[in-house]
Amino acid sequence: MIISRTPYRVSFFGGGTDYPAWFGKHGGAVLSTAIDKYCYITCRQLPPFFAHRSRIVWSHIELVNDNSEIEHPAVEGCLRHLEVDYGVEIQHSGDLPARSGIGSSSSFTVGLLNCLHTMRGRDLSVRELAKESIYLEHVVMGETVGIQDQIAAAYGGLNRIEFAPDGGFDVHPLQLSMNRLEAFQGHLMMFFTGLSRTASTIAQAYVGDLEAKAQTLHTMRGMVDTATRILTDRDSSLSDFGSLLHESWQLKRKISDRISTPEIDKLYSRAREAGALGGKLCGAGGGGFLLLFVAPSHRESVRSGLNELIEIPIAVSSTGTTIITRPPQVTLA
Repeated sequence: MIISRTPYRVSFFGGGTDYPAWFGKHGGAVLSTAIDKYCYITCRQLPPFFAHRSRIVWSHIELVNDNSEIEHPAVEGCLRHLEVDYGVEIQHSGDLPARSGIGSSSSFTVGLLNCLHTMRGRDLSVRELAKESIYLEHVVMGETVGIQDQIAAAYGGLNRIEFAPDGGFDVHPLQLSMNRLEAFQGHLMMFFTGLSRTASTIAQAYVGDLEAKAQTLHTMRGMVDTATRILTDRDSSLSDFGSLLHESWQLKRKISDRISTPEIDKLYSRAREAGALGGKLCGAGGGGFLLLFVAPSHRESVRSGLNELIEIPIAVSSTGTTIITRPPQVTLA
């Protein structure tokens, strides 16, 4: 039995510039981090002694006799792409709920690919896993999503990720001292709004006409550079990062009226009144997790101001997708 552990991510700046419709013409960049909350995939070859050929366990339990019967799009896509012709048992569990803006779909895909390749005795590099998961989601599954989530899930860490017009990407880990990293993490607060949405659905509302939003996206791309300088310059105040995050969220809300909701706006306003320097909805918007940047002296007041929400403590995860359990020898049919 093989078990993979793959981190979720939060993106701070540059979201939207990682869509092919944009970076294919202009390039793009994001500043994001993998977090210490994970997607776990358990995978094994299923012995041929059951009434079903394969068993897939997620929010449903699927018992199927052919891969084409599988309802989970990533599982069906991965098995079709890799031409898996034997029965499998795949089980998913996660630290955080799906459709909540923390890149859970891509973490699932990256983690599943890691397991399936390991079953075949292949150890792919994180770059190979990121590229293959991007191909799967965009081409095989036909999803309207960006490409930052797959990279963050595969690589882990706090990174500036740049996207080239030809589809290539470069990952630049931010080199922070331990004190600087701890101070940065001490400003992060995340709350679950209780609202779920599908990133692809939200993205379709604005990705088709990104050129009309070019000025906003260029500005948001520039914020990646500014935020990187703030974090890597130990003499810069971290409060500037929070202020920039607030400015970026105001810009992002202008891209589409589906990115935020009146309920989310009220929660964000309450957090700001309680002392939050800035924040944003994680992911494409519409619901999910509310990320806030809060000075330690105001954390309790923000927590009290949003006391009806579930708070999720987070920190940077330095590792990306990892096989945490594997048998001494993997034998396939």
